[in-house]
Amino acid sequence: MARKRMIHAINDALFEEMERDERVILFGEDVGTSIFGDTRGLQQKFGRERVRDTPISETVMAGMAVGAAAAGYRVICHLMYANFIYTAFDAIANQATKLRLMTNGQIRLPIVFMAVGGGGRSNSAQHSDYPHAALASLGGLYVVTPGNSGDAKGLLKSAIRCDDPVVFLQPASRGGEMGDVPDAETLIPLGKASVTKEGADVTLVAIAAMQRPALRAAAELAEEGIDVEVVDPRTVFPLDRATILDSLKKTGRLVVVDEARQAGSMANQIAAIAAGEGFRHLRARVTCITTRDLPIAYSPPLETAMIPDAARIADGIRTLMKERAA
Repeated sequence: MARKRMIHAINDALFEEMERDERVILFGEDVGTSIFGDTRGLQQKFGRERVRDTPISETVMAGMAVGAAAAGYRVICHLMYANFIYTAFDAIANQATKLRLMTNGQIRLPIVFMAVGGGGRSNSAQHSDYPHAALASLGGLYVVTPGNSGDAKGLLKSAIRCDDPVVFLQPASRGGEMGDVPDAETLIPLGKASVTKEGADVTLVAIAAMQRPALRAAAELAEEGIDVEVVDPRTVFPLDRATILDSLKKTGRLVVVDEARQAGSMANQIAAIAAGEGFRHLRARVTCITTRDLPIAYSPPLETAMIPDAARIADGIRTLMKERAA
């Protein structure tokens, strides 16, 4: 088991999959320069025919991805920041998610749309969204949200081999974080959650970058006698309802922490699932802890105040533990 930063684990996955299958191609903004480090060295290894820098036009890039995938390539389209998905949305939402259905399965679109999302690095409002919930609402593509290095590598390898479109969102604040990565090849199934910490008192579902503050809050609360179970969905569409509901059945309480804004978060969706399918197990109300309903601030103190942290998560759980179902 090696210890690697998330960006290096992602880089390893890209190298391995491009070596494995010559149909895999990569293009995007500055993939040769690799300002994030996740595509570093790929152009030198595989050449400019397979690893191409593109103009700054997400509309063109996403359209190219659909066409190249329909022609038989396995495409990785790196959109840089997740906010730039909004510019690419027509090709993703109207074409990539729908063509397999509309052609009765005659066209398959093995595309991975990669992007770095979320706050925590003072990248300002137009570079700090984590739009996983909006993408999950489309219904025709996988939405992958890794929370650690090992999951990032295993999920990306599975995404590249998938015959359907996938959005792979790398949390910006976790790219340099160290984590365990298996030495042997490990493919993590899309749509399967993991329990990153066992517990008995409350279920804490934490999406992507929220894993770190969630685990810190769980460690703090353990000293107070509160045993928190932490669940990482890893893929928010399709969502692994069974793992979440099994955990809720065990603990009777649910807190969901999500970097999305409250008004359009996966936290709301998970809370609805708990209320609709796990109501008989609930011993208290469901608590959702999310980013404030505002554009992400550039100022580091303001940004920190907007995004959930370990203290806010711990306080939410303490409050919930004091409540009792009527």
